[in-house]
Amino acid sequence: MNPHRYRLLDLEIDPARQRVTRDGRPLDVQGLSFRLLACLLRHGDEVLDFDRLIAEVWAPAVVGEETVTQRVKLLRQALGDDGRQSRYIRSVRGRGYQLCAPPQVLQAPAAPAPRRAHRSWRLAAAAAGLIAVAIAVGGLLLRPAPARRPDPPAPATTQELLQRAAYYAGIGQRENNERAIGLYRQALAVSPADAVALAGLGRAYGARVCLYNFPYEWATRAQALAEAAIRADPRRAAAWSALAYAHDCRGEIGPAVAAYEHALALDPSDDASRASAAYLYQEQGRLAEALRANLDMRGDPARVRFREVQIARELELLGFTDAAERRYRASFQLYPDNVFSNIAWPRHLFLQGRFKEAQEALDQALARGTPHVDLYVLGGELALLRGDREAARRAFEQARQLRPQMSLPTTLAALYGTTAAAPDWLDERIARMRRQLADGAGEPGDHLELALLQEARGRRADALRSVATAVQAGYSDRAYLQASPLLRGLAGEPAYAASIDALSRRVAAQRAQVLAADWRPADLREAR
Repeated sequence: MNPHRYRLLDLEIDPARQRVTRDGRPLDVQGLSFRLLACLLRHGDEVLDFDRLIAEVWAPAVVGEETVTQRVKLLRQALGDDGRQSRYIRSVRGRGYQLCAPPQVLQAPAAPAPRRAHRSWRLAAAAAGLIAVAIAVGGLLLRPAPARRPDPPAPATTQELLQRAAYYAGIGQRENNERAIGLYRQALAVSPADAVALAGLGRAYGARVCLYNFPYEWATRAQALAEAAIRADPRRAAAWSALAYAHDCRGEIGPAVAAYEHALALDPSDDASRASAAYLYQEQGRLAEALRANLDMRGDPARVRFREVQIARELELLGFTDAAERRYRASFQLYPDNVFSNIAWPRHLFLQGRFKEAQEALDQALARGTPHVDLYVLGGELALLRGDREAARRAFEQARQLRPQMSLPTTLAALYGTTAAAPDWLDERIARMRRQLADGAGEPGDHLELALLQEARGRRADALRSVATAVQAGYSDRAYLQASPLLRGLAGEPAYAASIDALSRRVAAQRAQVLAADWRPADLREAR
């Protein structure tokens, strides 16, 4: 037990007695709250990130960042602190927590000197001691030996931790992804350079962003972990796949495709990377390649999450509407916890102009507890089609609150807010998006967001050129360009129709390629 006592501003903390006082009056700081405070004290005014706090306060228990945040809140309440005007513990955005002032170490109280006793009392005490020893020895001889306590269970090995982490990561739910993160962290605490643990943790951090609406900074951490795994083992396909996923979550399609293809070159049986690469081929407008990659699974296709939804999407974009609908409907029914199934079915109905059915499916999807920006954006578009601008505003604002770091929800919340977006704000946002797109960041669909901003600023010619650029970059959703109320202001322009025609010609050529291929799905054998 730490013998030191600490002073933190007007608090005095005694770790040995687990006691916190202010002006001599004890505060109710106990259990995990005290352990958290003691951890911060040990590190002075150093910023401690979530990983460090979890390792030192909660391990071996597996917890997520929400648990840490909630415990900090409870500790602040016990100390009488205010998170908005922190006095004792401050949040450091994007990094973690630290004490607001360096703690002072107080000298431990000296043990009281033993009192000198009279000699006769010492003799009496010695005699009494001998008698007590004799009685104790006799009692020990007569008393049966205590039962031997069983040995504590052996700690899990790194291999066991990694196997269990991979199991949780493969389930595909937020709470299980957090369990996987905790186990990967424990493995790295034992073996900091383990390539499997580094790649696994990087992949799980990427899932936080791509699937569970965490801030983009976790994709940056994911990339750093994947790169560390590659340095530790350059020929490990999973490390390259984790790197690709990090790029994908940041909207960097080119580097993501390259890393996925490198992973497949190292391990041609890596079906998860093949399906992920196929999704990005789809985003680049390479629909026939995407479909073939998703059909070319080397192992059990059922083990590849989201594959059926991807195949349905590729068939939809290629114009095989009936085949796509069968897959969307089945996936929506069979996988209520699959966020992409929950998005895909109501979106399909929306693109087919079946708006009432789309709203019913959307309401069902929202009740399933898989929140996603696309669900709220679709809700806003359906509200606009009903003429309910206030409902659209609320839906876009919900999307923005769910993923405040994401560009499109912020744009829509501003364009459909209670007050008109300021011209200066629009100019700054347009300039920023143009720089990002020029640097190769983003997806073809991001040019459509730029078109919305330019149209709102009164630059219709620029907006139409952005739509054309989206199509040239591979954007392939003709139905969306025709159905979305967001783009209705441009839909009557000849240049807009020309972009749709160019898209249609490209997709028609790929549709013919699929129909002529011997690898086409069985339900397309009779399609024309």
